Parts: sequence; structure tokens; C-alpha cells
Amino acid sequence: MDDSVDRAILATISRDGRATLSQLSDAVGLSVSAVQSRLRRLETRGVITGYRAILDPEQAGTPLSAFIEITPLDPAQPDNAPELLEHLDAIEACHSIAGDASYMLFVRVPTPRGLEQLVRDVRLAANVSTRTTVVLQTYYEHRPIIPVATTE
Repeated sequence: MDDSVDRAILATISRDGRATLSQLSDAVGLSVSAVQSRLRRLETRGVITGYRAILDPEQAGTPLSAFIEITPLDPAQPDNAPELLEHLDAIEACHSIAGDASYMLFVRVPTPRGLEQLVRDVRLAANVSTRTTVVLQTYYEHRPIIPVATTE
């Protein structure tokens, strides 16, 4: 991302996905039609992959969040845990990680009992051992992604 105007557009919508074309135009100093054209190009190139609402987990009924590290019980088993766990809606994110574990899951559930059931479901579905860390408080998340210039 070498274009400073595209980076400014991306930084602005990363902070506020509902920014209007007019607001983006003011922020970057281009006409509304020029901003609209750049947005379409960024979407077509896959730089912007979508727009979504960010929900309050407590209001949505899933106030308990946790990180679950998973490690295959048998190192020779296929490395397909993400596919095996994809059907579990409580898993918000699945990250491949370096270290003792293979993946780190970020999950949200309504209750401790719900977390216990989810851990059981993860173990059964993917034939893995788990290590769970409950989140007590989140100070920030969903921070804006601020694009940086690349040199190639």
C-alpha cells in the first residue's frame, strides 16, 4: 500500500466503517466520486474485505470470553482442526500459532457451563487437548488497522 491517499481512506474507514463518502472526501481532500472510485478499487483488489457491525458481547448474550489453546493428541493426525471446528459458532477466531500448542481459539459463550460444554465439543470434534484461559476484562479490541507504506 504505497499510495498515501488510499492509506488515509483505509485508516478512516478502519476507525469508522460507517463514514460517508462525503466524510471520507473531507478527510483525504478528494472529490466524493474520486473517493468512491478508490473504495471500489480497494474492494475489488480485496484490501477491503467487508463491512460489519460490532456487537456488545454482553448485550448479545455472550459475556464470557476465553482463549483455548489446542494441541493434537496424536502428532501424526492430519492438521485439519480449523475445518473440524468451523461449525462451532462460539469460536470467534482460530489462529495458527508458534509454540507448544497448534492453534489458539478465541471464544464467547453465555456462561461457565457453556464454556465447559464448548471445551468438551472442541476436544471431541478435533481430537485435541486443550488449555483454557478465561478473560476477566477486555480493555480494548477491534482496534483500527492503520495501513503502512510498503517498499518492494
